[in-house]
Amino acid sequence: MSGPTNLVELEIGGMTCAACANRIEKKLNRMDGVRASVNYATEKASVTIADPTITADDLIATVERTGYTARVPAAPVEEAAPPYDPLRTRLFVSIALAVPVIALAMVPAWQFAHWQWASLTLAAPVVVYGGWPFHRAAAVNLRHGAATMDTLVSMGTLAAFGWSLWALFLGDAGMPGMTHPFRLSVERGTGTGNIYLEVAAGVTVFILAGRYFEARAKRRAGAALRALLELGAKDVAVLRDGKEVRIPVEQLTRGDRFVVRPGEKIATDGVVEEGSSAVDQSLVTGESVPVEVAPGDPVVGATVNAGGRLVVTATRVGADTQLAQMARLVEQAQTGKAEVQRLADRISGVFVPVVIALAVATLGFWLGTGAGATAAFTAAVAVLIIACPCALGLATPTALLVGTGRGAQLGILIKGPEVLESTRTVDTVVLDKTGTVTTGRMALVEVIPAPGEDPDEALRLAAAVEAASEHPIARAVAAAVENPPPVRDFANLEGLGAQGTVDNRRVVVGRPQLLDAVLPEEAEGKTAVTVGWDGKARATLVLADEVRPTSAAAVKALRDKGLRPVLLTGDNETVARAVAAAVGIDEVIAGVLPADKVDVVKRLQDSGRVVAMVGDGVNDAAALARADLGLAMGTGTDVAIEASDLTLVRGDLMAAVDAIALSRRTLRVIKGNLFWAFGYNVAALPLAAAGLLNPMIAGATMALSSVFVVTNSLRLRRFRPTR
Repeated sequence: MSGPTNLVELEIGGMTCAACANRIEKKLNRMDGVRASVNYATEKASVTIADPTITADDLIATVERTGYTARVPAAPVEEAAPPYDPLRTRLFVSIALAVPVIALAMVPAWQFAHWQWASLTLAAPVVVYGGWPFHRAAAVNLRHGAATMDTLVSMGTLAAFGWSLWALFLGDAGMPGMTHPFRLSVERGTGTGNIYLEVAAGVTVFILAGRYFEARAKRRAGAALRALLELGAKDVAVLRDGKEVRIPVEQLTRGDRFVVRPGEKIATDGVVEEGSSAVDQSLVTGESVPVEVAPGDPVVGATVNAGGRLVVTATRVGADTQLAQMARLVEQAQTGKAEVQRLADRISGVFVPVVIALAVATLGFWLGTGAGATAAFTAAVAVLIIACPCALGLATPTALLVGTGRGAQLGILIKGPEVLESTRTVDTVVLDKTGTVTTGRMALVEVIPAPGEDPDEALRLAAAVEAASEHPIARAVAAAVENPPPVRDFANLEGLGAQGTVDNRRVVVGRPQLLDAVLPEEAEGKTAVTVGWDGKARATLVLADEVRPTSAAAVKALRDKGLRPVLLTGDNETVARAVAAAVGIDEVIAGVLPADKVDVVKRLQDSGRVVAMVGDGVNDAAALARADLGLAMGTGTDVAIEASDLTLVRGDLMAAVDAIALSRRTLRVIKGNLFWAFGYNVAALPLAAAGLLNPMIAGATMALSSVFVVTNSLRLRRFRPTR
């Protein structure tokens, strides 16, 4: 699709299985200039429109013509009651009525005179009221010339119920004193004396139960996203004419100054104007250690002020906040489809007609071999019921739902399901140095005194002068000394350094040429600052970009996952090698211009490697987009985050390890689900066609397979980050 596109999200109602989602998707994709993806687990459609004349109303009309409902999602609000309540009522009423029917059919000793008519009285509401969602969906599909899993359930239960009515009213089954045992074997007979009310009622109950637990599990799976949206503060104390006024957080605008007291949530993204505190960011970043903030530092909405009183100026509000962007990314990932799911959808699309044909063939075969109508009917109904590939349709979306939700809780935002498949094949991780492996902040690493000089005294006097400067290197020197002495007559020496009077000495701090100093060998390749007084160089201060405390452990963890780390930097070779040695990286590519980073990634790909790139700056954006898998540090720029596949909200390389581990685990769960779901259908169909499965047992196991798949996906909620 070329030209400008518009993305529309729709909430879809009335879907009962993956085949429904598949059919809606096909109808939408037949519209000119429309590309749609419909997700059964999230009950949402993500539609890209290239034709400006097509509106959301046109999309809704198409969905409604297909037999389902659609609407543009409203703003998130507190949900009053879970959406599966009507299903729960239908299920419990059906259980209460079906249990006596099943018990009477299974225990011949309880079959009193006219028990079959009591069974009919109890089973009829179960089949009609309990099974109504299946019958309604099957009727809608039939009107549109389509068949779904509901068609199979409806056909199976109505066939069993219809047969029972015929046997009761026109056959021998209605005779007083009639009994028949509960059997799993295939036996020849006419079938006029047999009723299948327990099958009709039992299958309805089992499949309703499957749908109910499925709805509950889907709701639990999406809980991470809802929790994310509900994290934010509800109201805020805004400063108006020097007074605090509490207003709902929705009324906050950019530039407003607001107060955050200890223990309160920060209302929105902003910059600290007054006060200092420790901020607990674990809700948003997954990082358990509180972060110290002071005037000028940015803070994120929904984080908790753990220390002193802060006055914050709002910089982003509403849909622009980091929290809202996180929620949007998670939702997009959950609405998309992985390639494995598209395969499952295609299988589901052809599966239903094939199964109906197989059921008819089974009926014909058993009748043709003279096995009798009872055996033929039992086998055909079992085929219809066992075949429902609901588990197949749930295998991928439920795992995606839980995996992306868990990622959001840990500060890992997976942009789309296709990202999961990328993590499986990646073998090389290219790590940007500044801001990724290192903190991006300078720190003092060594003081090298001139012969006979005191290094502590030299550092103390240098820190006093640098404390009056705003330069990043000056701040790093000043931070190395607690409470440096006061400075007088401070002056900046443009591009060279600074000077001032400390303890009656005229102290000069700056480039070595200021004092005609010779750079010590240990300082070569690093940032060096010379300090001196009385016209003589007294010491060299060596500074370097600090390596993050977790970087070495993260590099080891990446190696343990079979990945080959490469350090990529614009810095000189000596600095790059020093950082690489500190964290355990052997392969270093240094002196690379920002524009050339993408060429490095391309070169590695051309040599046969599958490359993941981890970066944080604007200069990393092209390389992140070019890599097979792009991971952006959330502490970096919006451009880098936009270009990446995964965003690591925690500015920590260990989050990259967790992201790859979670993605791979999610993919493993999807594959396990698909194997179970598809393998189950393939294995059970021949048994049903051979007449070795009672339809009621078939319904129970089919429902259990769906519940198993959803439960297996929910295990991802227990994923623990690497420590």
